[in-house]
Amino acid sequence: MSVHDDLTAVQRSLNDLVRCVGRLEQQVGSDGLDIRRVRTDADHLRESVALLRASAPPEPARPKRVPIPDTPYDAALWVGAEDEGLGSREGHAP
Repeated sequence: MSVHDDLTAVQRSLNDLVRCVGRLEQQVGSDGLDIRRVRTDADHLRESVALLRASAPPEPARPKRVPIPDTPYDAALWVGAEDEGLGSREGHAP
């Protein structure tokens, strides 16, 4: 996996964590010290991942696609090709 793939996976997991903390906060209330600590830790993780993403090297450019036509090749491209490889002009191996 590339760095960007890993960062995307971490971001997805962190988003899930933040959603779960929000649901947990609704169930137990937001005035307890423990839930505030968990919320703060999740927010710090979010900030840290954003910093990592900003400092990550740029993703390498993908090579451009070269279209290959369906039309037959020009027969002139194959002139002399029978001289290549093993074998002789008569089609018999040496």
